[in-house]
Amino acid sequence: MSLLEVYRHLLNRFGTQGWWPVSSLAGGAGFDERGYHRGDYTYPRDEAQRFEVVLGAILTQNTAWRNVEMALGNLKGAGLLSPDAIYGAPEEKLLVCLRPAGYFRVKARRLRAFLDHRSQFYNGSLESLFSLPQEELREALLGINGIGPETADSIVLYAAHRPSFVIDAYTRRTFGRLGLLDPGAGYEDLRSLFEAELPEEEGLYNEFHALIVRHGKEVCRKIPHCTICPLRDICTYYRKRAKQL
Repeated sequence: MSLLEVYRHLLNRFGTQGWWPVSSLAGGAGFDERGYHRGDYTYPRDEAQRFEVVLGAILTQNTAWRNVEMALGNLKGAGLLSPDAIYGAPEEKLLVCLRPAGYFRVKARRLRAFLDHRSQFYNGSLESLFSLPQEELREALLGINGIGPETADSIVLYAAHRPSFVIDAYTRRTFGRLGLLDPGAGYEDLRSLFEAELPEEEGLYNEFHALIVRHGKEVCRKIPHCTICPLRDICTYYRKRAKQL
């Protein structure tokens, strides 16, 4: 089965996911109560919304999205949901807001490193940063302390609207079990594999990654729920497991 066929199976099962959520627009027209916007890939649309996606991409490292939502809510309530506000905020005030996201001191440093880079090289403008050619943008992000490939690709795809496929633990687990990739392969090898086989389309990359996360959280867990899996008929792991039962 091709990657596109896997995508279609997941889309048929779960529907569109509405990523990346924009919490500040939650409950508005076209948004659910958590800020998801299903089937509309035009968000984020302005600098403030793009920065919120950057915030989320950094804060979600090593934690659940629900924790990030609490941290974003704290930032909003404290008037710190903008680059300039965070940049000028007292350290302790920022740390209190970020605490629900875990590793909050580390993440505060990473946010400030991103803002330092934006200020030093791009005159404080996300639009200037995001106007770079895609590979230059990705390399610039990877040069910022605390931003690794997964976070960089999340920012490139979901904030800058460029087709850069995001590889995460759910991708490794699901496609490793399917027998479509080596889960121990390097990040860049896996990203290249997806990008070589899939059409270079932002909306497709956006939705596919979101669907993989949904599937990984609900079905292809560490202890998988194979009996409800929409991919079990083509899954190497399931076939081996079924023989052992």
